[in-house]
Amino acid sequence: MQRWLESVWYDPTGRQGRWLQPLAMLFGGVVALRAAAFRRGLLHGVHPGVPVVVIGNLTVGGTGKTPFTIWLARELRARGRAPGILARGYGGSGHGPRWVDAGSDPREVGDEPTLLRAATGAPVVVSAARPAGAALLRAAGVDLILCDDGLQHLALARDVEIAIVDGTRGLGNGRLLPAGPLREPAARLAGCDFVVINGSAGPGAAAVGATRARRGVFTMQLVPGQARRLTGDREELALESFRGAPVHAVAAIGNPARFHETLRAAGLRLIEHAFPDHHPFDPQELRFDDDHPILMTSKDAVKCRGFADSRMWELPVTAQIEPEAGRAIVEHVMALPRSHGEADPARH
Repeated sequence: MQRWLESVWYDPTGRQGRWLQPLAMLFGGVVALRAAAFRRGLLHGVHPGVPVVVIGNLTVGGTGKTPFTIWLARELRARGRAPGILARGYGGSGHGPRWVDAGSDPREVGDEPTLLRAATGAPVVVSAARPAGAALLRAAGVDLILCDDGLQHLALARDVEIAIVDGTRGLGNGRLLPAGPLREPAARLAGCDFVVINGSAGPGAAAVGATRARRGVFTMQLVPGQARRLTGDREELALESFRGAPVHAVAAIGNPARFHETLRAAGLRLIEHAFPDHHPFDPQELRFDDDHPILMTSKDAVKCRGFADSRMWELPVTAQIEPEAGRAIVEHVMALPRSHGEADPARH
């Protein structure tokens, strides 16, 4: 079903899915009514008393939010801030709020929160109820909260909104769910403080490039590092070392094709294995009948370390933001006060 829907949403002709448009109109009506209720004060967002930066997207599926969140958390920590990270915990079994630590099970707290904790060292809380999770982080002494995802979760008031857009896929056919991939109308991007396009070469980037955000539209690239073995001493190898023989390319992310393309661009011969986003791997699913290396994303690696063998490698990626854009985003967030009262309702 997921693959069929994506073929409809990202059909370059835009012709597929028109028969779903009545349902999309109904969905859009509900979204508009809810947003209006927050704007007019009929519903109220709760502010935790420390600045909240929401990093989200308009579309279903992966856009690069987690690598961007890791980049921003590291930049803020290097400059003396004490950010905490709040996540929904998709793929986990609990509703929270609960802490994520080095011993947390990704099956309980989710794959992305586990990766965020390991990659940043920042406090991480998962909670289906965002205000409750934010309150827990504030009580622990953070002076800023990065909310990984949550652009549509208006129950948590926010000070800054950053939308991440896939540069290749863009906004798909531009339609709302279920006729298209949009959770909100495309015009919502204009209300965000920053729009960051992940990758700049695809048609999606051109379509979004004309978007105006409050403080700018910028680009970033996900740059692969060295592959790391999941077992033993975590040996590292350059990606090019895997050229020659086939490799199994495993991805359970929002857009597996992006990972596979990264490997192909390095000259690797792939046996592709695409799984649904946040897929909870069973060891038998990765017991292939050969000795070829198995390459996977860091998000998938956190779920596989418990049963990994010597064939399994992760490929970490780093978000690289154009320098001027990086300074603009970091300086704007750094200027936020370390604590304050209720946020401006207009930010909903």
